[in-house]
Amino acid sequence: MLAIDPVVILVLILFCLFLIKFFNGSKDNHFKNFPPGPKPLPIIGNMHILNLKRPYQTFLELSKEYGPVFSVQIGSQKIVILCGYETVKDALVNCAEEFSERPHIPIFHDITKGYGVLFSHGENWKVMRRFTISTLRDLGMGKKPIENRITEECDFLVKKVTSYGGKPFANTMIINAAVANIIVSILLGHRFDYDDPVFLRLLHLINENIRLAATPMVMLYNTFQSVIRWLPGSHRKVHENAEEAHTFITETFTKHKEQLDVNDQRTLIDTFLVRQQEDKSEFASYFHNENLTLVVSNLFAAGMETTSTTLRWGLLLMMKYPEIQKNVQYEIEKVIGSSEVQVEHRKKMPYTDAVIHEVQRFANIIPTNIPHATTRDVTFRGYFLPKSTYVMPLLTSVLRDEAYFEKPNEFNPKHFLDSKGHFVKNDAFLPFSAGRRSCVGENLAKMELFLFFTRLLQSFTFKAPPGAELDLTPALGFTTPPMPHLMCAIPRT
Repeated sequence: MLAIDPVVILVLILFCLFLIKFFNGSKDNHFKNFPPGPKPLPIIGNMHILNLKRPYQTFLELSKEYGPVFSVQIGSQKIVILCGYETVKDALVNCAEEFSERPHIPIFHDITKGYGVLFSHGENWKVMRRFTISTLRDLGMGKKPIENRITEECDFLVKKVTSYGGKPFANTMIINAAVANIIVSILLGHRFDYDDPVFLRLLHLINENIRLAATPMVMLYNTFQSVIRWLPGSHRKVHENAEEAHTFITETFTKHKEQLDVNDQRTLIDTFLVRQQEDKSEFASYFHNENLTLVVSNLFAAGMETTSTTLRWGLLLMMKYPEIQKNVQYEIEKVIGSSEVQVEHRKKMPYTDAVIHEVQRFANIIPTNIPHATTRDVTFRGYFLPKSTYVMPLLTSVLRDEAYFEKPNEFNPKHFLDSKGHFVKNDAFLPFSAGRRSCVGENLAKMELFLFFTRLLQSFTFKAPPGAELDLTPALGFTTPPMPHLMCAIPRT
């Protein structure tokens, strides 16, 4: 398919949009005491001043001029940006109900139709989130059964890494596969081999869509959907990938339905199907196949992407800072030795705990956060935000808040250590967001990060290939993984 420069497309559609606006007249809404921001241009709003590949960088700069609560306009869509820990906490925690909706984002609405957990709305979101949290808890999330699954997966991962014999290799797919297998075991009841073609295809679809979701072409689609929908571009590829992934999921739970035993519910899909058949409550209408497909899809993507990306950042940073890697390994030797890594070890390993926290903070996996929206008219910090206002609580501004982190732009485990080497919590550590839309898999992710990271550093010393330069610039996407790189894993004896 012919690639078209998004800037060229934007120029081509401006005249059409101008004519539409001219003949329809202006329908802009103006609200008293709406947050300030840069003056928008007709039709495109503030798109001309945005870094379209890394918009969060523009937002950070604008906050220096307009303060912690300001607005930008993308096309005709007004977006309120919240910056800094105090402001974001005030919105998501102190005003949790008022900021608990999701805005209408065309690309995500096309994919989800408002179902599932991540991008659903109103009562559907509440019912599906409640079901997801309670089911994950019943299936052992954060408890010993899941810990055992992660430990078993660590064995497979160590075996795979060992097979490279210390020679350079790319870690993206095997780390993705290892982490994905944990959520797969919860959803489907089994794991995949790292070389399974069906599994690799599913991982590819998810990875590609997460990258494409933040491309300028998709931003144009979200802004000018009625015009862009007819043009070629990455927005179409997102739809194709999502449809293929959803087909796989539908075929999978169809098989589960054929073998369903209501007295032996081993997976989240089993539990959903039983609720679908037996639920007589007022919420029964929400347990339909479309919601099941999207809940599974949401959990698969979220359960794999953020944790695996964080682990890859962790290994890259250990290569970049070998002294920190040595300190972690010294603590592993002192506390665990060659024994099996267990979650309970974390309490005795303040340095390793601090390093993992700092990896999460520095990696800044979802810099813009997943957007929120207001559930009703609300006055927030002196500004009026009408119902359904699109709100972006900027996580990068929290994780890099100078008031809470001494050296916010540097990788420094001391951000989570006191002068005596004890681990200390930091209020501005919010990689899982906060409030009613916070990550449902937070406890699982914390367990995975500690067990995978500690086991890998117990087994290997990670080094860059000879002559390689390690770049800490994040790659582009809805999440921000490391740039592609090779690494060497030297077995520890």
